[in-house]
Amino acid sequence: MKIARYEAHGTVHFGVVDGGNVAAIDGSPFGDFTVTDHVHKLSDVKLLAPVVPGKILAMGLNYTSHIGDRPGPEYPMVFHKTPTSVIGPEDSIIRPKEVQRFDAEGEMVVVIKDDCRYVSKEDALNHVLGYTCGNDVSARDWQRKDRNENNSDWWRAKSADTFSPMGPWIDTDANPADQWLQTRVNGNVEQDQSTSDLIFDVPTMIEFITKYVTLNAGD
Repeated sequence: MKIARYEAHGTVHFGVVDGGNVAAIDGSPFGDFTVTDHVHKLSDVKLLAPVVPGKILAMGLNYTSHIGDRPGPEYPMVFHKTPTSVIGPEDSIIRPKEVQRFDAEGEMVVVIKDDCRYVSKEDALNHVLGYTCGNDVSARDWQRKDRNENNSDWWRAKSADTFSPMGPWIDTDANPADQWLQTRVNGNVEQDQSTSDLIFDVPTMIEFITKYVTLNAGD
């Protein structure tokens, strides 16, 4: 199932995507819902970020290609991104005028289904609603400057407004262990890799995070 969040006639809805159409749901995608007969063409609606997360926890250095010949991390390298950085798949990323090196990094985004804490790897995927696409935008100028001056290289470099595009919808049936990510910038392929190359898979990441932090529906 593909679940979208969209705006039609000034009202925001969740809906189920089927081909070129989206049907509004009655209820919440994080609970019980029914699909209604209020159907729009996708071309007639504005697709929004499929969730409005309370928090975003991202992983650094989690692909074998990221570390090269260096030793891999002993545990997941988690960092925060601000919810205000989230925009929809059709929205514009704003490059701050003082930033020259501006990178796009395609990511698989895991959407949590319900509130959870102390989750085991074996049970982790039962707490996942589905997966969507994300762009982990990075302002490398800021990242380098902040690392050199105050040893804090993530917050504005990855969390500024518009730095977390997501969408177009949540795929509830995707296999997180076998998704191919390709990122293009102006038609040029900048990234081409599979989630099978993850150092820490999704269940491991969820188990690690929930040792310390409660994850909520929509995170």
